Amino acid sequence: MTALDPGTSRRNRAPGATSGPDPATGPAAEESPIVGAARRLPLLSRPMASYYLLVTSAGLLLALGLVMVLSASSVRSYEASGSSYAVFSRQALWVGFGLPIMAIASRVPARFFRMIAYPVLGISIVLLFAVLIPHVGVKVSGARRWLSFGPYTLQPSEIAKLGLVLWGADLLVRKRRLLTEPKHLIVPLVPVAGVTCGLVMAEPDMGTTIVLLLIVLSLLWVVGAPLRLFGLLSGGVVVVGTLLAVTEPYRFARLLSFTDPFKDAAGGGYQAVQGLYALASGGWWGEGLGASREKWPGLLPNAHTDFILAIIGEELGLLGTIVVVGLFAVLGFAGIRIAYRTFDPFARLAAAAATVWILGQAIVNMAAVVGLLPITGIPLPLVSFGGSALVPTMFAVGMLASFARSEPAAAAQLAARAELRGGSSLWRRARSGGKAPSA
Repeated sequence: MTALDPGTSRRNRAPGATSGPDPATGPAAEESPIVGAARRLPLLSRPMASYYLLVTSAGLLLALGLVMVLSASSVRSYEASGSSYAVFSRQALWVGFGLPIMAIASRVPARFFRMIAYPVLGISIVLLFAVLIPHVGVKVSGARRWLSFGPYTLQPSEIAKLGLVLWGADLLVRKRRLLTEPKHLIVPLVPVAGVTCGLVMAEPDMGTTIVLLLIVLSLLWVVGAPLRLFGLLSGGVVVVGTLLAVTEPYRFARLLSFTDPFKDAAGGGYQAVQGLYALASGGWWGEGLGASREKWPGLLPNAHTDFILAIIGEELGLLGTIVVVGLFAVLGFAGIRIAYRTFDPFARLAAAAATVWILGQAIVNMAAVVGLLPITGIPLPLVSFGGSALVPTMFAVGMLASFARSEPAAAAQLAARAELRGGSSLWRRARSGGKAPSA
């Protein structure tokens, strides 16, 4: 039956007639109690707070990264290819490729991430083996870390981070009833992680190995592993790390240059010294966007990759670096909040491990740039140039967003919004002459 005109009063309607809702009382004017209550809460108490904190901080880091990749690479890009936008265009392409992946990941349920856990880790381990094969892996600056696919390169160790997060979380959830026994905490998580770390160290890539270890430790921490297990694992890592540093001349030289980079400012300490010069010359407010001197050829190496924070400090000053640190702090807070608030054990483990991955990698990168840690050669997540690191990180952010949307209060609010939109749609159909909703 066709809806009556909204201006017709109830007493003028024919007996028994059905009608679409009045604009004053219909879905278009009503507000769900859940949605209305959420709007009256303090910002951090709102159901979708985790989601918006995560998406906003990640989005701002992506935007800042695009701007700074363009600025940091423009001069050397022009020197190498005749275009100041060559490197930036590739980064923009990777961001454009990663955004739909992040959006899709934010809408799929947790069971999807569990379903792909074993394939992702398995593929990454196969690719890590392939990297070490002569004439297959691409060797740059003494490290064999990449596979070449035409004009593009792939770094399998970046996929391994995601694989270890998903597989480790799924494994521990499947074994949750057995985790009171130490052997089930260790096997097979620690051996598989050890193989993965060993393959990455063979490239060699100390920075990524540290991040992989942080992922494993975070998983064990969340499931409540005893402190003595952390002591044993940490002791083993220290012993192995010391042996690797002492037995490999370039690692030992890097450690020595870290203690006093100015002692060998033209050799092993060159990159660290140039990074400190960039940060120092930026001062409080910076030299201005695009005005960096260290990005010019012959000065700071890897200005648009590992040391992009130094260019941010030079061009945007201490204020710019504080903004970057603050955005990562917000992202880390959102990730920990998501892990704490979810009731799904897999989501809790995966969210914690993914947050430690992104935040830990950011801390290691920034600490190396300012001279607090040895230079490890890992990029600043979401900011540095490189699709191999960017796309898996964006997928992880999308996964965290999915977990944020599935928090009990957030899920209830999203369901209420969907119901409200559905009612409003029926009301609009009634107004336009379509069938009114049934009474």
